[in-house]
This record gives sequence, structure tokens and C-alpha cells, in this order.
Amino acid sequence: MSFTGTAISARPEASARPAFHAWLDVAVVVAVLVGTNLIAHFTTAWAAIATVPIAAVILLVLSRRRGLGWGELGLSPRHWRKGALYSLAAVGVVLAVIAIGAALPLTRPFFLSDRYATISGALIASMIVIPLQTVIPEELAFRGVLHGTLERVYGARGVFAAGSLMFGLWHIASSLGLTTGNAGLTDFLGGGTTGKILGILGAVVATALAGVVFTWLRRRSGSLLAPIALHWSLNGLGALAAAVVWHVTLA
Repeated sequence: MSFTGTAISARPEASARPAFHAWLDVAVVVAVLVGTNLIAHFTTAWAAIATVPIAAVILLVLSRRRGLGWGELGLSPRHWRKGALYSLAAVGVVLAVIAIGAALPLTRPFFLSDRYATISGALIASMIVIPLQTVIPEELAFRGVLHGTLERVYGARGVFAAGSLMFGLWHIASSLGLTTGNAGLTDFLGGGTTGKILGILGAVVATALAGVVFTWLRRRSGSLLAPIALHWSLNGLGALAAAVVWHVTLA
């Protein structure tokens, strides 16, 4: 009887230990993401370029050492084909929406971003800077590592809610000058403090909702390819569309 009693009393301890480690993994990932965001946006220009990609690689290595499988990270080759099909569909939808938005006089001013005023600059941004500095590292960090660690603790609902909220908050720093560099947003929200605050709130809400869609694609396809494709098409094709609109406007 004493042996049975000992085994029963040890079971809660054994089950609590994995749960604690899962929570600890989430806390570490969140801490790394917060620190990365602050370093990338409030230190040097070089830090802004390299911090997010380096942090994504570090998180990937840490998650693998903590036991997350390639499937949990959305990187399993078994899902590449399905991920590619969802990727093509996502890019096609975004391309159609952007083309319509750039063509309509009502929405065309929202494409007038100062960062993409030239075709050459937009090409470099969309093909090199955006995928390597933003899209791939962010998707690896959020829909890969954060997704996998959150799912072990919260399940699917937690991944959608907490993961998407964190993705929205991640964009606070990058949206501080959003209205000052976009003619359409400046006209719509204003260029003062109120306009800046509304721009930040809008960016957080929009990116949080985008996070929900990215997460849905990640779970539906089982692969990071689909959210990477959608994320790139929104940013990369948006940059190219902005350059085209500037070119047509100034012509």
C-alpha cells in the first residue's frame, strides 16, 4: 500500500512540472520578442536592420532545444505542398484587392507612402528588405515559435487570441510615424497628435486582425509558407503598388 500511495502522490508533481516548463517557454518567447522590438526601434540603425532576423533564429534554436517539433513550428516538409497551394491563393486575392484599391480614386491616396516614392526603391524593398528583414523573421517568430509554445499551453483559442494580440502590439513602435509618411492617412486622420494616436491604434487593430488570418492560414495549411506568402503580398505588393501610384500621380 505504501508503494501505491507514493506513486499516486508523485503524479501531480510530475504533471505540474511539464505545465510549468510550458508556461516558462511562453514567458521566455514573449520576453525575447519585447526586447527585440525595443532594440530594433529605439537604438541604432544597424540594430533596426539585424535585430529581428537574429532574434527569430535565436528563438528557433531555443524552441528546438525545448522540444518543439518541425510540425509544431510549421516547418515540416510534409505540409509544403498544401502550404504552397494556400500561398498561391493568398497572393492572388491580395493582388486583386491591391489592384482595385490602387485604381479607385477614393482609395488611391492611401498608397502614397513616402518610403516607396520610386520604382527602384520599391523593388529593393519588396524583394529584399521586406522578406528578409520583416516577413520571414516575423512569421518564424510569431506563427512559428510563439504559435507552437502558446498551443502547448492554451490550445487553438489561445493561439488565435494571445498570438494575434501580441502581433498587433508588436506594431506599436513601427507605426509611430505612420500618418506623417502617408498622404492618404494624413488627410483622413490628421497630422497632429490625435492623428498619430489614431494611426497607432488603427495599425494595432489592423495587424491584430491580420494576425488572426495569418494564424488561420498557418493552422489550415500546417505550414509557414501560407502566412509568409500572405504577409509578403500585403507588404511587398503594397510597396510596388505605392511606387506605381506615385509614378502615375507625378507623371
